[in-house]
Amino acid sequence: MTLVTTTSVKEEDVDITLLLAGNKQEFEKIVRQESERLYRVLLRYVKDEDEARSIMQEAFLQAYENLDSFRGDSKFTTWLYSIGINQARAQYRKQRRHDLLEEDQIDRLQPSFSMGRYTHPYEPWQPDEVASKSERRELVHRAISQLPENYRIVVELRDIQEFSTAETAEVLEMTSVAVRVRLHRARQALRALLEPYF
Repeated sequence: MTLVTTTSVKEEDVDITLLLAGNKQEFEKIVRQESERLYRVLLRYVKDEDEARSIMQEAFLQAYENLDSFRGDSKFTTWLYSIGINQARAQYRKQRRHDLLEEDQIDRLQPSFSMGRYTHPYEPWQPDEVASKSERRELVHRAISQLPENYRIVVELRDIQEFSTAETAEVLEMTSVAVRVRLHRARQALRALLEPYF
């Protein structure tokens, strides 16, 4: 279960061969199917609706213009999201926010141990349970927005958009192990940030 239910795209509905040959109708199917979901991911990065729309449109344009560079060793949508996220990262770096947690703050929010045991009672944090109500969902999303970019995007892709660990790793150009580590650390930080409310 995840924080937000999303409609999953079925690439089977799109003829990839025609798409890669530049067929506009097949590409329009991808645009219709992925626009809303890609927009939500990009909006998490740039925090501005117009900017997210602009980046999304540019991502689709770049994908269409570079169809010949798609190698086919991943899903087309994974490749598309990589394009969009790379553009959002570049934009984010230009307008870097100052209210984000730093790496050392993430470290302080991790559970503490003494002699091989947790120093406080520990229960795994389930983000889907925390966000079951609208008010709680807003608190969770506000906490997520405080995370550094590299943690926030992992939570967005894995917990909210329901990408698999392998897909997330491919989109972010990192290893599956690194995705799992970042996701674990992000969840621990979120747990600590949200503990006063629950």
